[in-house]
Amino acid sequence: MGLGASANAADPAALEALRDGDMQKLRVHPAPVSVTATDFTDFDGEAMSLTSYHGKVVLLNFWATWCAPCRKEMPMLADLQTELGGEDFEVVTLATGRNPAPSMTRFFESIDVDNLPLHRDPDQAIARGLGVFGLPTTVILDRDGHEIARLEGEADWSSESAKAILQAMIDS
Repeated sequence: MGLGASANAADPAALEALRDGDMQKLRVHPAPVSVTATDFTDFDGEAMSLTSYHGKVVLLNFWATWCAPCRKEMPMLADLQTELGGEDFEVVTLATGRNPAPSMTRFFESIDVDNLPLHRDPDQAIARGLGVFGLPTTVILDRDGHEIARLEGEADWSSESAKAILQAMIDS
């Protein structure tokens, strides 16, 4: 399985050449890293799993309603979903910790974001399992659900560098 996962990942050296600006903070792993399959909930409290996204490259963004940098980068993530989202790529947002549903809705409404999911990780199970220690944190998963890259902190996801890196991951 490890060999197959490696074949699906973009070449880290090739991605290195695309890193510019905020994307210099992106850590591309030399080989895909296994991710613990922990459940989270959708907005209505129904159980979900990252396995439902297998087959797509996923940009998994951990955020919270109280996080000012999250407020700044979320519209850029929404634009990425509009531009690149589809059967090969998806932006998945996961509010971790205590984020009441009404606050989540107000957060998205106040920044005019309406195309991203309001998923929740109320017990921080996925965040802890993936070693997320600060917000925002963005984890990029390959089509098999393995972590291939991570960016801690806020980033300009609307940059040409970010789009080129993600497109290379989608195309690999």
